Amino acid sequence: MSTYFPSGGDITRKWYVVDATGHTLGRLAARVARVLIGKENPRYTPFIDTGDHVVVINASKVRLTGLKAEKKVYHRYTGYPGGLRSEEFAKRFARRPESVVEAAIVGMLPKSKMGRSMAGKLKIYRDDKHPHAAQKPESLELAKRA
Repeated sequence: MSTYFPSGGDITRKWYVVDATGHTLGRLAARVARVLIGKENPRYTPFIDTGDHVVVINASKVRLTGLKAEKKVYHRYTGYPGGLRSEEFAKRFARRPESVVEAAIVGMLPKSKMGRSMAGKLKIYRDDKHPHAAQKPESLELAKRA
């Protein structure tokens, strides 16, 4: 008996919408990353991108636990000597909450060409309006912890 591998025509991608209101950032990111990778799909294959599209709304209403909101710092390097740039979580979250959620989710995807294609299926919006109604996204319910 041979092993089944989905080919390009066999992969049907669904669209999901996730409401981030009140969810913890890391738990939300882990669940969304699993859907993007395709591990929630019974036809999951590690070396084939079988994941679905995910639209995250209300990114500005996500929360952090503990003291991370005061202590977390995002770093990037410009490529020049002395080019380390740092930004505190509170400042970045006030300016662009979508980038905070995106950094958490993309950081949980594979660091490869396939991971970058998975990240392309992620759409994040600050409030509850999104332009993907034509794709008829299904609501993906995530378990909330008290």
